[in-house]
Amino acid sequence: MTETVTNWAGNITYTARALQRPHSLTALAALVADSAKVRVLGSGHSFNAIAEPGADGVLLSLAALPAEVDVDSSARTVRVGGGVRYAELARRVDGHGFALPNMASLPHISVAGSVATGTHGSGVGNGSLASAVREVEIVTADGSTVVIGRADQRFGGAVTSLGALGVVTALTLDLEPAFEVEQHVFTELPLAGLDFETVAATAYSVSLFTDWRAPGFRQVWLKRRTDQPLPDFPWAAPAVEKMHPVPGMPAVNCTEQFGVAGPWHERLPHFRAEFTPSSGAELQSEYLLPRRYAVDALDALDSVRDVVAPVLQTCEVRTVAADEQWLSPSYGRDTVALHFTWIEDTAEVLPVVRRLEEALDAFDARPHWGKVFTVPADVLRSRYPRLGDFRELARTLDPEGKFANTFVRDILAD
Repeated sequence: MTETVTNWAGNITYTARALQRPHSLTALAALVADSAKVRVLGSGHSFNAIAEPGADGVLLSLAALPAEVDVDSSARTVRVGGGVRYAELARRVDGHGFALPNMASLPHISVAGSVATGTHGSGVGNGSLASAVREVEIVTADGSTVVIGRADQRFGGAVTSLGALGVVTALTLDLEPAFEVEQHVFTELPLAGLDFETVAATAYSVSLFTDWRAPGFRQVWLKRRTDQPLPDFPWAAPAVEKMHPVPGMPAVNCTEQFGVAGPWHERLPHFRAEFTPSSGAELQSEYLLPRRYAVDALDALDSVRDVVAPVLQTCEVRTVAADEQWLSPSYGRDTVALHFTWIEDTAEVLPVVRRLEEALDAFDARPHWGKVFTVPADVLRSRYPRLGDFRELARTLDPEGKFANTFVRDILAD
């Protein structure tokens, strides 16, 4: 490449033959058809080599394509271009009086990249972000476009697809009427005696934060829809100052707290769209496991906190409702998600990640596809019952493996 391209965190430097930024769908289709290997960069908010095309491949950015956001008010849907990020999508959707059911903690990430990796928000009744998708448009290996909707038997593999099927150029998402949210923060929730199911269901979206330097949770963030009852939270004290999920960090870039109601898209994320939440000086891991194991898994983490805490910035615990995407980490099961924001030191972090995975191994944990993990590919394959169906779908849409880099080939290996 004539330019050095890294992911957001800077821990991955891509080795592609070229970085291409087509300005039209016609140019994109021609580029895909003429290239031997292609991977899409997205917003670069992955922490592993999932987007790595290899030295003979093309790294494709969709950022220069038209930022299409077309709201269909009568159908309550929005068609969004492959390069659009959630912050822009949310602003445009809200302007039409509609909302997305949920958002991730960061609004700065691309829609297509988020759903392709199983990214999620929080809430016992809220599925992953892919759950809102009703149709996906994909440019396949020969440059042609295939459209796959919910009625198509292939749909279960088409959205959370790891970029293995082609280039997602547009998605159609379900919408609902716009709503307001208020955010309440509490501090010092004990781990001992935790009724996780009750706590997690207290509000529309609930996040628990800890640095594992002591048992229990330093912060609890409740996001209440104003059309739902005010939560009673007797287990911890209300915060007396605005909080940041990472202890000691300034809270200026966090979304409004203290129960001040505001638009859904200004409260469901943890961070405000107009601020960069951090410099990227971090690594991230996340593991999603059946929600019934939540308390046992938290106890297992507590048993290794002396190993985890020295390289940890913060750990966030959330819930995700079961979905039907074959490669979604929350496929087929109501889920608890354990997220770890590490220091920016791969050599120090990786041994801790391996120890953490050992502690969670008994709970059928599935790592987030875009984060740092060391779970062997054969173990991952055993945790996805529809992997064989996805493998066949990939072979049908991409028979020569144009979109299959080393990461994908390891996952799909027979």
